[in-house]
Amino acid sequence: MSAAVQSGRPAGGTGPSAGAGTGGPGISGLRLAVRRFSRNRLAVIGLAVVVLFFLFCFAGPLVWSTDQTHTALTHANLGPSGAHWLGTDAVGHDELGRLMYGGKVSLVVGLAAGVLATVIGTLWGAAAGYAGGWIDAVMMRVVDAGIAIPALFILLVISAIATPGVWGLILILGLVSWLVPSRLVRAETLTLKNRDYVHTLRAIGGTHTRAIGRHILPNSVSTVVVAATFQVADAILLVAYVSYLGLGLQPPKTDWGGMLSAGLSATYSGRWWLIVPPGLAVILVVCAFNAIGDGLRDAFDVRGRG
Repeated sequence: MSAAVQSGRPAGGTGPSAGAGTGGPGISGLRLAVRRFSRNRLAVIGLAVVVLFFLFCFAGPLVWSTDQTHTALTHANLGPSGAHWLGTDAVGHDELGRLMYGGKVSLVVGLAAGVLATVIGTLWGAAAGYAGGWIDAVMMRVVDAGIAIPALFILLVISAIATPGVWGLILILGLVSWLVPSRLVRAETLTLKNRDYVHTLRAIGGTHTRAIGRHILPNSVSTVVVAATFQVADAILLVAYVSYLGLGLQPPKTDWGGMLSAGLSATYSGRWWLIVPPGLAVILVVCAFNAIGDGLRDAFDVRGRG
């Protein structure tokens, strides 16, 4: 028996993850995807915006160092100036430094929660789609029941019971946001499990775990990556929602949603610098991640390739 058959790979190829004919992106397919992504101006702009915000939030404090722990009431509610480019808040915190600190929390929570939700959804969807039958039916009814309950409602209930920290928010968001990725990966798995290389692997005694880990998941990379970008954007919005309602991180910790909540009453007195910067930051980052997701979806779309 040839080595190609023994490894579960189709003869004459280099494996399912190396050629477009098996559903995987492959080397040439990856180059083509990068080329298609680079031609999408909105996606490239979105990527640039995300990179700039990461530099601003993580490298910015090294240049613009401020005290975000202790209050300084003698410097409260100051307008923008040379000493405080975006003014100060009601307890004397520098708003520019606050924007960096809150952005770091928002980006870390959003990115980590999005990745966690995508990992859970990917494993659940792949297992359900590959198993099929009554197992698939039961697992997907669980997903349907979860989707019927708004994630924001679940998050608000949990946050009202116990005020979460950063890791608590990541865990909660991940556990309420994995449902949509699971449906996407399950649909992809239903197609991939009927490919010849999967049948060959099963015929030579390959296990279900090997079939999923070796062939199903690697060939679902494009779907998983696209889903992850949208999950990050949704997680950042959910964090902003909860913090805006006062159920997120407690002072002195904050995020962009918490800054919006703290600055809401100040808008009536004309202190625009307390609400405009964090509001623009949330809008720009969420739109940027959505643009990246759209660009990745078009880049990996086999039907649109010439």
